[in-house]
Amino acid sequence: MHEYLRAVGFSKIKNKEQLNHLLQSVEESYQSEKTSGSRSGIDFSERRKEFAPGMGIILRGEYDEDGEYQRDYYFPYFQGKQEKFYENIGVERHAEKESYAGVCDDLSMGVTIIFYVQNVVDFLSERQMNQLSSCSVTLRFSGLSTDGRILLPVAKRVSDEENSEAILQRTRLIKAAREGDEEAIENLTLEDMDTYSMISRRIADEDVFSIVSTYFMPYGVECDHYNVLGEILKYDLVENSLTKEKIYVLTIESHDLIFEVCINQEDLLGEPEVGRRFKGIVWLQGEIIFHN
Repeated sequence: MHEYLRAVGFSKIKNKEQLNHLLQSVEESYQSEKTSGSRSGIDFSERRKEFAPGMGIILRGEYDEDGEYQRDYYFPYFQGKQEKFYENIGVERHAEKESYAGVCDDLSMGVTIIFYVQNVVDFLSERQMNQLSSCSVTLRFSGLSTDGRILLPVAKRVSDEENSEAILQRTRLIKAAREGDEEAIENLTLEDMDTYSMISRRIADEDVFSIVSTYFMPYGVECDHYNVLGEILKYDLVENSLTKEKIYVLTIESHDLIFEVCINQEDLLGEPEVGRRFKGIVWLQGEIIFHN
């Protein structure tokens, strides 16, 4: 049973019989299918069925010698809408099955982001044509969450324009530091020391979430899971067409990264509003858009 099925509205599935019935339905009445040759030379297929706008279940499998579809595995998906350009992302296959992880450096955040690739067939087709190992692409990130809460906003000490300029300046410094610029490395070190000093002074009298407005950091041992705190820019409440469960779709901004998170209404503590903050654990997925 996939842990994140409940994030797309399937929290009532409790046993294998119910799960198999659902997967059989997706296999027989899928809405779209893409096929490409896999590494073993067999036709690899991705069948998708949507149960709410932009979210549902993807089946992955192969066609045997008789042309019969053989299901390998499934996962719940949620399609993001926010696009961001990245240079030199890498894509690596997982060891146990035909699934892939994407890796990219986000200079504005100063971290390496690892995500679960949604559109594997597109990647396999692109690799066959161009023999790529790394490339420049546009990514649409999305997060599935089963544990989240709403926090009140914090008073902003700087304007949005000043904050954008500070992020841009830090991005330049990080890029220069990675190229070996000693002055940039020194400036980043001094900036981090000033930040640490400021937090040390304020933490004695203030709650940590009044000091830290957003964060985006790895969670647990799975590389594509993150502990996220971000400001809510937009939110919608949608319904799973099969189960009628309600799902929140939150557009959040965390450390200059804007992406959507979906979470079952029953798993979200608090009432979302624009300007409030979402705090939770997310499974990060990404759709890769190749530039031909």
